[in-house]
Amino acid sequence: MQFDIKIQGETLNVTQEILDRYNVPGPRYTSYPTAPEWVDSFGPSDYEQALKKSNEARPARPLSIYMHLPFCDRLCLFCGCNVVINKNHEVLKPYLEKLKWEIDRLAKIVDTSRPVVQFHWGGGTPTYLDASQIEDLFFYFKERFAIASDSEVGIEIDPRVTKEAQLATLRRLGFNRVSMGIQDFDPVVQKTVRRIQPYEATKAAFDFCRSLKFESINIDLIYGLPQQTVESFVKSIDKVIGLGPDRIAMFSYAHVPWLKKQQGAIARYLPQGMDKYQIFRAGIERFTSAGYRYIGMDHFARPDDELCQAQSNRTLHRNFQGYTTKAGADLLAAGVSSISGIERVYAQNCRDLKDYYAAIERNELPVMRGIELSDDDVVRRTVISKLLCHCVLHKKEIDSEFGIHFDEYFADELGRLDSLQKDGLVALSSGSISVTTLGRIFIRNVGMVFDKYLQKPKSKPVFSKTL
Repeated sequence: MQFDIKIQGETLNVTQEILDRYNVPGPRYTSYPTAPEWVDSFGPSDYEQALKKSNEARPARPLSIYMHLPFCDRLCLFCGCNVVINKNHEVLKPYLEKLKWEIDRLAKIVDTSRPVVQFHWGGGTPTYLDASQIEDLFFYFKERFAIASDSEVGIEIDPRVTKEAQLATLRRLGFNRVSMGIQDFDPVVQKTVRRIQPYEATKAAFDFCRSLKFESINIDLIYGLPQQTVESFVKSIDKVIGLGPDRIAMFSYAHVPWLKKQQGAIARYLPQGMDKYQIFRAGIERFTSAGYRYIGMDHFARPDDELCQAQSNRTLHRNFQGYTTKAGADLLAAGVSSISGIERVYAQNCRDLKDYYAAIERNELPVMRGIELSDDDVVRRTVISKLLCHCVLHKKEIDSEFGIHFDEYFADELGRLDSLQKDGLVALSSGSISVTTLGRIFIRNVGMVFDKYLQKPKSKPVFSKTL
């Protein structure tokens, strides 16, 4: 059985065998090593040492700052994020106090003359904060860190609860990017996942953002949601195309009920296998035929967007916010469950509010686990990143950067790539590994070839499927 897919004028042959072989559990590679390999023995003092050491880099590395605001009024059943559900907004007061303490502590450790080139608020629902709280938190941060004049300042918003006063405040403060969660416009899907979000209300929020002249508006969709069909999803896609966002993230629904128990309630309604692939196929064909460029995995952007330009000039980067143009920056994160990436170190904050609060009350950074990368980890991270971001890897670049001989160092991995080449996912030459258009769909599988940790047996499920 064969199901062609057309991407930017190229027709690809996708068979049932290809889907069976590559639609398997695998990481999204927002980090390497991935989070399941991090250790609890890595704690606050280790992270603090990494922060201090980062100040010594020459030339100085810029900063990318992420703040996690976990609160939501209600729970969407598909959600895989770290959220706190509470309709009583009084819970914000102690959280903001602790978050400010963490910002203060980071500012005392990190050289704050290093420019902040990316500042992102995620959640949860960051617009759970009202306009005055948004302004207060923003200025608290700005008084302690140097936000670059050309910084990318972004926030995730839920159109269902975000008010015009909040959006106007964000724009006045200097926020220039908005990421708008939609997921799916179909009423049956929305009812099943408990996220009622009328198109008209979303369009009103989108149009107001345009009127405020936000530089970029991103829209998030999810394919593979319960009760979703090709026909229903195409209607949602056409509405999104009509809105005209600058970037689109079309995420695969990650079914991980062993991590998020509420997902168990929708398991029997999920499209599986070929049904889910056909929904994905409809999405990728629709967006690319509308003029969006397929970056890879789940991202699309207008050809003149910075993401496309960064991919073309090989400066595209991938971190915990997905694809980004801000390569070479140290990522500092604040807030419950947030994750930092400082050169050769990853550190994650406590997942639960009570643990996060308790750590700060002990006057220590609220780090619960992390990892310091080995030399081999750094090499493999670079290889995986180049493949996922640029879709081509030049072996001599790796040889020169790390003083290795690629073909000898990765002899086993090159052997495993032969089967991917036969299936049309990669093209191999003596000097390079190129990911084909078909390989961009299964880009996680290409990265998995170089992931040594996947060889270790796992006692329980860890990752969602790649498609």
